[in-house]
Amino acid sequence: MQGRVILLAALAALACLTAGAQTVPACPPTPVYSHCDLVFELDAGEKSAHPAPYLSVNLHVEFRSPKHRTQLVPAFWNGGGQMVVRFAPIDEGEWEYRTTSNVKRLDSQQGKLTATPSEAKGFIIPANGHHWRYTEGQAAHLWMGDTSYGIAFMDDAMFRKVVDARAEQKFNHLRGYAIGRDGYMSGATFRDADTPDAAFYKRLDERVAYLNSKGITFDMILGHDENHLAKQFPMAVQRERYLKYMVGRYGAFNVTWQLTQEFEEYPDGRALLKQMGTYLKGVDPWKHPRTTHTVSTSAPLVADGWMDHLLYQSSDVALGAIEHQLYPLPQVNAEFGYENTGAGAAYPHHVASDEFRKRLWNTFMNGQYPTFGNTGTYGGTRVAMDLKHLDSPGAKAMSVWYDLISEMRHWELEPYFDLDGGRAMALPEVEYIVYLEKPQGPIEVRLEEKHTFDVKWINPATGETVPLKPFKADKFTGEAPSQDHDWVLHISREGTKTGMLKSWKFESLPFLVQDPESAPSKVPFEVVEPKADELSLAKPPAFSLKLKRDTRGTRTMLYLWTGDVPIDAQGYRVLGSGAEGKFRFTPNVFRSMPGVMNMRVYGMNANGKVYFVDKIYRVNP
Repeated sequence: MQGRVILLAALAALACLTAGAQTVPACPPTPVYSHCDLVFELDAGEKSAHPAPYLSVNLHVEFRSPKHRTQLVPAFWNGGGQMVVRFAPIDEGEWEYRTTSNVKRLDSQQGKLTATPSEAKGFIIPANGHHWRYTEGQAAHLWMGDTSYGIAFMDDAMFRKVVDARAEQKFNHLRGYAIGRDGYMSGATFRDADTPDAAFYKRLDERVAYLNSKGITFDMILGHDENHLAKQFPMAVQRERYLKYMVGRYGAFNVTWQLTQEFEEYPDGRALLKQMGTYLKGVDPWKHPRTTHTVSTSAPLVADGWMDHLLYQSSDVALGAIEHQLYPLPQVNAEFGYENTGAGAAYPHHVASDEFRKRLWNTFMNGQYPTFGNTGTYGGTRVAMDLKHLDSPGAKAMSVWYDLISEMRHWELEPYFDLDGGRAMALPEVEYIVYLEKPQGPIEVRLEEKHTFDVKWINPATGETVPLKPFKADKFTGEAPSQDHDWVLHISREGTKTGMLKSWKFESLPFLVQDPESAPSKVPFEVVEPKADELSLAKPPAFSLKLKRDTRGTRTMLYLWTGDVPIDAQGYRVLGSGAEGKFRFTPNVFRSMPGVMNMRVYGMNANGKVYFVDKIYRVNP
């Protein structure tokens, strides 16, 4: 009898172990940088205890690689009683994992998965100050984006046409919304602050996977403008829950995070984005790039520590060129202009194809990476979507840009100033690319050393080239083949580039950050207006300055005017650019009135040297 009891107890224990083993999710062998899903199903009792799993179920899996790297991945609710942990291994070999959960049955489960080799380059990360690379090896990433706000909301046929066309045109980023709002983007992506639409996000899963399969990273916009996120998720815990959900669901894909559209339209935008951005930085185990959209520049938020690249909505050369000298972060210009090929122009930055192409090249000369948009395909609220605009002159100009720049050591190019007659990016002694927006006579490019260079002119609209004979000198002097359109000049030592690649170095030159000059005796300009110590928001004042001395350096100057109200802690805003104009005050920078504003005017000379002057003003309503 005692033996029978022992046998029954052993069988019962074995049954428990077998049942427990059956509940441990598993993955098949998974190539590195692809994903697998560990699926956890709540039983009837757990569903009863957690009728809203999105709110109450906490489940994480800690993965440990053969290289002893660990990643803590949050689960996401996938509808019904299903919780999913989506994981992308970053190291080959056998990984171990262990669960933690407030659901007792799901807590402390253990398992293993095997990560197999793949040819994936990995995810993208900032590198070399202003550039991008992949996490695997020394592969640089040349960011070229497109804008299609409704990519998650359009029908399947339209989605495929858009993505296939952009992949064929060599775009490798696509920017769009991952959440809707009332009156814009059909579909209840969140029925309320605490209920995501699982069916919508399951479809988005498939779309992000398809984008990635085409070599396109999804630049995921997590919130709209006009204070959308604060309205949709009024409590900090709700915003964090939303971010954890999106990281759990999409962190295993090739994505970047853009927290909101124009952050300046949020009454307390800086504090809200700092809270969300800091949380996002901590919860994302893959550390995908993070930023926010803006009415001009996201740089005012750099000091808060959560962004790792800057985003711009501006064709202002002064803003782009000067901030490139101030911030050692990659810079992406998401809206230097949208091309209008007949769909309609609803905003001032909706421009004709020729103007778009000129803005594209000036954006690149600022050291920024470009994102495209066509008014017929970007999915704005005022212009209908029409796929006939997919194959536009602007898209062709983007492809021409990509074909040219991808053949260079683009990850080391920086603005170059030792020339007359154009704007340039260069890796000195190796490669120079010069843009002539309005060819008007000879151009001179002074080179670092007397080497033999290959030279060609390129039509940026078509990609057609006009080769010149190689030359050996310490400067190039010449004229564009014609003056009827813009031209690109390419000067390079092709043999040297080939040799450099044989002994690969991602950074062949040290990256240096400029320290702007503010000593009054050395700043070559002075502020003339505003003259009064008090300003009015109701009547924005004129601004102007004058040069104190003429030198070779001051033969051309770029000026940027910014204003900051330190006590309100919203960061600075761009007030204007150029030697004269009228201030543009943006909303929400003054939280209390009257206010005290610190105005700073930057000046950059023809040699790329940056100076600044500060002034203090009292600002009244």
